[in-house]
Amino acid sequence: MKKIISVFLVLTLGLALAACSGGAAKMTMGTGGTSGTYYAYGGALGNQIKSATGIDVNVVSTDGSKANILGIHAGNYQLATVQSDVMAYAYDGTRSFEKEGKLDSFRVIGGLYAEAVQLVTMDPNIKSVSDLRGKKVSIGAAGSGVYFNAIDILGAAGLTEGDIVPQYQSFADSADALKDGKIDAAFIVAGAPTPAITELCLAANATLVPIDGDIATKLMESSPYYTTYVIPAKSYNGQTADVTTVTVKATLIVSTSASEADVYNITKAIFDNVDAISHAKRAELSIENATTGMTAPFHKGAAKYFAEKGVSVESK
Repeated sequence: MKKIISVFLVLTLGLALAACSGGAAKMTMGTGGTSGTYYAYGGALGNQIKSATGIDVNVVSTDGSKANILGIHAGNYQLATVQSDVMAYAYDGTRSFEKEGKLDSFRVIGGLYAEAVQLVTMDPNIKSVSDLRGKKVSIGAAGSGVYFNAIDILGAAGLTEGDIVPQYQSFADSADALKDGKIDAAFIVAGAPTPAITELCLAANATLVPIDGDIATKLMESSPYYTTYVIPAKSYNGQTADVTTVTVKATLIVSTSASEADVYNITKAIFDNVDAISHAKRAELSIENATTGMTAPFHKGAAKYFAEKGVSVESK
């Protein structure tokens, strides 16, 4: 009998220890290229989430917004950073998601920061979007968020993809191609300052081309998820004046398979502890920024947190 009781106690203790040590959720977060803001910011968010909730977040480099949404749909990722416009395409099944159709496998946690559309060049003769005619221009991977941003902006300037010599390159490849003189300009969509552009401005004489005036006005009339944005002077080496451009919003999304409790805790970990997040973009974190301009429903866990802060959002 003593032996049976001893065995029972050992088994019970083992189960209890397993429950304690293995109970924390594990999530993979899709971000972007290693030279972009998504990857670095995702790492800072992952560290904060783990520190505050115990949820182990594995942050991985990806091809960006569309790849992240497809990764969540496939079950490979549970969290991801995406452009708000690409999120809209996925939820509606339009543009870059026409082939896949409407995807209902993700929900919003909250908006994070402005993603400036940055048109970068080494050519002093390129002073406006209109000057891109006939030039070799990187417009992001075909079907990517950057690609559609570039097409929208070219269209607002009266240009088409056929009016330029398009190059379909990543952030890092665009930077290398500019540095090597293989392209004339590149569209890079990311929070400013962006590491890839910072490196270009330090190592070479790169400049930002404004996207403003009638071009910005026409763009916002046709695509209301764009807003104007000012990149402050001195954001980059050699940038002596403010540069006006347009922006979409970096957004944190989560799989519908995530529990309400986990998502509530993740949302709380971020927005209750802004100062603990080790990235400059934390300055743009706010309840208002998190809950406005979203074109897909919020996760119920996030909606519960925002309701406690007095803000109602659409959830599903």
